[in-house]
Amino acid sequence: MIKLISAPIRSIVRFPLFQLAIVIGVILWLQAADDKSIFGELFNGLDKLADSTVQLVSTVFTIKSFTKAWLISGFMIAFVYLAGLLILSLVRLMIKNAIDFMGRSNFLYLRNAIARERGIEAYRAWLPLERIRPTHISQRNWEETFAWPPNDRPPYPPLRHRIMRGILSYAALIVITALLLQFLTPLPVLTWTLGWPAAKS
Repeated sequence: MIKLISAPIRSIVRFPLFQLAIVIGVILWLQAADDKSIFGELFNGLDKLADSTVQLVSTVFTIKSFTKAWLISGFMIAFVYLAGLLILSLVRLMIKNAIDFMGRSNFLYLRNAIARERGIEAYRAWLPLERIRPTHISQRNWEETFAWPPNDRPPYPPLRHRIMRGILSYAALIVITALLLQFLTPLPVLTWTLGWPAAKS
């Protein structure tokens, strides 16, 4: 019932333009706060962080006044957006842990409702796996092999391995893109960033 009622609100909150408007509104609200208040200190810290980031970027690229103004605003929006994502992630984690505790302790007799809802979600996630199960393989063996192995470990790598794999994948993608731009286009990306000799035309 809670999910049904909150579905329209969640769809609006997930809309990118709405999120951008909220971030800009937060920045303007922090800017309007008194410099000696907590929110004023937060804005001053955000301003210094954005300015330091622009100065760091200016060591690589030539930045003039018009570009600097846009970069400061863009970095402010990006930092507030990341902070909002972090806060929402922490709130979501706290709510998830609270629901887990309510389910384990049967707080307000909600265990059956929570288990039923999660059972529906688990079935929806399991159904595509079951559709490709060969008929000669039993359902139990299929699930133990691909869904939940007998050693009680999930069938995916640990979180640190997934993070490292994601970082390496993005780094490889950035390097390949930079090489392609360096040698196949007029944009000397590696010359700007690493001081490599420009590709000959």
